[in-house]
Amino acid sequence: MTTDERLDIAKILARLPLFAELSTDQVALLTEATRERRVAKGEMLFHKGDMPRGVYLVVFGQIKLAFPSTQGNEKVVEIVGPTQTFGEAVMFMDRPYPVFAEALSDTLLLHVTKTAVFEMLETDVSFARRMLAGLSLRLHSLVSDVESYSQRSSAQRVIGYLLQHGAELSGGNGKAAVSLPTSKQVIASRLNLTPETLSRIFHDLTAAGLITVRGKQVTIHDLRRLREYVL
Repeated sequence: MTTDERLDIAKILARLPLFAELSTDQVALLTEATRERRVAKGEMLFHKGDMPRGVYLVVFGQIKLAFPSTQGNEKVVEIVGPTQTFGEAVMFMDRPYPVFAEALSDTLLLHVTKTAVFEMLETDVSFARRMLAGLSLRLHSLVSDVESYSQRSSAQRVIGYLLQHGAELSGGNGKAAVSLPTSKQVIASRLNLTPETLSRIFHDLTAAGLITVRGKQVTIHDLRRLREYVL
């Protein structure tokens, strides 16, 4: 999509699970309250402490949500990609953002205003249920992250990440390909590891003949062996 192309915002909103069951009139109301926001790679969308004014949806690109650190070692909480939303929870609490949001690549966002979302919640029970379901899934994901950090080794976290993001190659030979969505430094922070630890684990898995790493492309040579390595 080029900068000259005009988005069909109504169609994008209607295709989202969150808004899929809304009527045409309801989608039209949300569309009127939605604005495009383009963010260049490395640009901040908002800072920790800023007040939320609505919900963001990623059309294309990636947004990093992270805690800043006075030591310079940020903690990545989430990497948000196309069709995903963020900012709902703090919007409901009417509290400042506890994280900052930075574009990992040139990103196009849609911003739906807080007023429009609240009006929809008051008039559509099914929309309210889907919003609650979305927030519950995000909470479940965060709890799973905490469990992973506390109960799984560094190597197990990395292997779990590769298995989760791997796309099995055709041929039924147990091979899979992983295209890392962002830099290894960001992925390491997301897994609560140092970049050095992530590099060491990649080296160990490569030496064991389980994977091959070329830049952001990772080839898993045997899915079964890699899963057994986790145990």
